[in-house]
Amino acid sequence: MRESSNLGSPMIADSSEHNQINQNIEAVLDFYAREDSKMSFAQRLLERISCFIGKPIFLALILLFVAIWIAGNLLLPRYSVIQFDPPPFHFLQGIIGLSALLTATIVLSNQNRLARLEEQRAHLDLKVNLLTEQKTAKMIDLLEELRFDLPNVRNRPDSEATELKHAMNPGQVLAALDERSDMDVIQKSIFSAQVVDVDGHKLI
Repeated sequence: MRESSNLGSPMIADSSEHNQINQNIEAVLDFYAREDSKMSFAQRLLERISCFIGKPIFLALILLFVAIWIAGNLLLPRYSVIQFDPPPFHFLQGIIGLSALLTATIVLSNQNRLARLEEQRAHLDLKVNLLTEQKTAKMIDLLEELRFDLPNVRNRPDSEATELKHAMNPGQVLAALDERSDMDVIQKSIFSAQVVDVDGHKLI
């Protein structure tokens, strides 16, 4: 009976770990599904176009179009046909310029959506890290209490463990980061002021 109970414990632990992994995967998939459902039809269309623009075949099609356009205009006079865009091919330049503008707009629109998604991921990572830090601090606190209660363990002071068992205050961390960024800005402004003399000429 003891052997069967001992064998069942690892199986229960493996099943619990497997369920936890599945829950984490489902949570991530649900996050992406919610973000995908928020996309409008126009955004989906722009994203598909952006994916096509990033493929090598798009560059090949552009080069083929330009080559056919130039070759057609150069060969038409041989057949006594008026060129629709004689050199230096102003119409072709306008088409390429408009295509470049539309391509840049589509790519920037897709990048903005990905940037918002990445910002949400960063906030989620920050929340998870803070929660992990709080759990770690709580575990250290429990281990310290256990160490003090055990009679066979010397009750020696541990200053590092005492500091680590207190959870970090996110507000203080953000305030320290803001103070550090402000100090960096002040140092840069002081340095830029030192390299310019009274007449406005750079010294270095």
